[in-house]
Amino acid sequence: MVGLMKDNRKKEQEVNFVGTPLEVFIQYYNKNIPASFPRATTRALEQFQASHPVLFDESKLWTIDKHRRRLMDWLILYRETA
Repeated sequence: MVGLMKDNRKKEQEVNFVGTPLEVFIQYYNKNIPASFPRATTRALEQFQASHPVLFDESKLWTIDKHRRRLMDWLILYRETA
């Protein structure tokens, strides 16, 4: 049982730090946030990426650790102005 818990933690850490394409990030993000939070869309994430270029390297990959919190805050404002 302890080995299984360690494996799950390792997988969770990997998901948080490994860069993923926008589509994969959207699926994971929307699946793992509370229902009351705004959902991520391709359009919103593309606008976020354009507004925050320093958060992305040349690959334009997304990571939960680097982008989730900022995106959550930004999506609330984005939804209010949309």
